[in-house]
Amino acid sequence: MAQFFIARPVFAIVTALVILLAGGIAGVQLPIAQYPQITLPTVVVQAVYPGASAQTVVESVAQPIEEQVNGVDGMLYMESTSSSAGTYRLNVTFGLGRNADTAAVQVQNRVAQASASLPSEVTAAGITTNKSTPDTLMYVTLYSPKGTYDQLFLSNYLNINVVEAIKRIDGVGSVQVFGSDFGMRIWLRPDRMAQLGVTTSDVAN
Repeated sequence: MAQFFIARPVFAIVTALVILLAGGIAGVQLPIAQYPQITLPTVVVQAVYPGASAQTVVESVAQPIEEQVNGVDGMLYMESTSSSAGTYRLNVTFGLGRNADTAAVQVQNRVAQASASLPSEVTAAGITTNKSTPDTLMYVTLYSPKGTYDQLFLSNYLNINVVEAIKRIDGVGSVQVFGSDFGMRIWLRPDRMAQLGVTTSDVAN
């Protein structure tokens, strides 16, 4: 069979083009519903405890939430991260064939049961529960061609003007920015604060 195509290169090229064209037409016409689900449905729970250390977040936020979420129907495993910035993230992974919307509702109900055991600062900041996927769709780089703006300015510009626009695109679940958020460092003068009778909370407010 190989010698037949080697001896007839024009016929081999035409045959390859016909197969390629037929495959392209079949791929376009194939309904999306018939594609197999190859990624595991994931539900992400996020919370913020302002001013807390990673250990405090684990004890005050992670433990109550995970005690309730553990054992939800169809769950395979879960993993969580707590940072020194007071942020908490829990990824709950479900088995193939599990409806992501149903899984998100069930996880949200479990989180609501744990909200009574959480600090008031956490519930005031809000706890978000969203369905997600562990796969990354795309990486986008924002840069200043002439070096006019530094990384901090670009990250702040991205958070203010670009992130929300990307989230509104159909099919986008979440956007993660790899960069530092814009902030201010303020030095306080305890002697002057004592004279004025104000505390650090008064200054923050």
